[in-house]
Amino acid sequence: MRAFVFPGQGSQKVGMGAELAEASAVAREVFQEVDEALGQNLFRVMTQGPEEELTLTENAQPAIMANAIAVLRVLEKEGGISLADKADFVAGHSLGEYTALCAAGAFSLADTARLLKLRGQSMQAAVPVGLGAMAALLGADIEKASELAAAAAEGQVCTVANDNDPTQVVISGHKEAIERAVALVKDFGIKRGVLLPVSAPFHCPLMQPAADAMAEALAKTAPGSLHVPLFANVTASVVTDPAEVQRLLVEQVTGRVRWRESAIAMREAGVETFVELGGKVLGPMIKRSAGEVEVISAVTMAEIEELAKGL
Repeated sequence: MRAFVFPGQGSQKVGMGAELAEASAVAREVFQEVDEALGQNLFRVMTQGPEEELTLTENAQPAIMANAIAVLRVLEKEGGISLADKADFVAGHSLGEYTALCAAGAFSLADTARLLKLRGQSMQAAVPVGLGAMAALLGADIEKASELAAAAAEGQVCTVANDNDPTQVVISGHKEAIERAVALVKDFGIKRGVLLPVSAPFHCPLMQPAADAMAEALAKTAPGSLHVPLFANVTASVVTDPAEVQRLLVEQVTGRVRWRESAIAMREAGVETFVELGGKVLGPMIKRSAGEVEVISAVTMAEIEELAKGL
């Protein structure tokens, strides 16, 4: 069995999509459609920067999605591959869940771009700059990370945001609480705590205003039926019902990304091959979580051609 997975925020970099757009008219069409949907030249920001503009959450989220969907469309239209025929499941890390749903046919490309633009804007606006923070805990499992977060909270928000793999957990919340947690890592047997260069504390209760904004947006732009079942971030289990997908996407804004558990659950469901489109960040996490599985990633034209031959 095979799962197609899609990367989350942090995988953006200036120059993304340029080589693919040069090589493929199909890719160019994707980037153009996203630009038109957003009423901005996002592709210029993706390929030319400046980096600080691309890193803005409202740009990074649709950009990462557009890049991954461009890879998928090239694979499908030029490689003669149908995702619905070749994938048993889809999944994505945080914003990547929207990419996965677009790939599975639940959202159009234009709607996905607009939803992610709004998601980025509302997440950024939910907490004034400087009040929130996130930190990666390296050499931490979920138990150690949870204990550390509880100890550092001291009445503020400090919670696990991303359970990425058995060696990396990300915490999120009030800046002072996250800084306290980083200072305490050694006391909890954790190798290192690294403050992340993010503009808001994602996947924690402070994001409730953004969750409310997404609930409103998703009520107007509801997901349709899925051609391929989704492993959802907040439950680490399969979902196929569009109404359930809609509910979980709202919950995901404040909820934990259970990526480690999702990788294990997909393996237990029979997935032996994971294909990451548009990035190379999820594969190593999946291997550390799910053990003996095959991980393939495709970003460039050469990698897409190689993947098409093997599917």
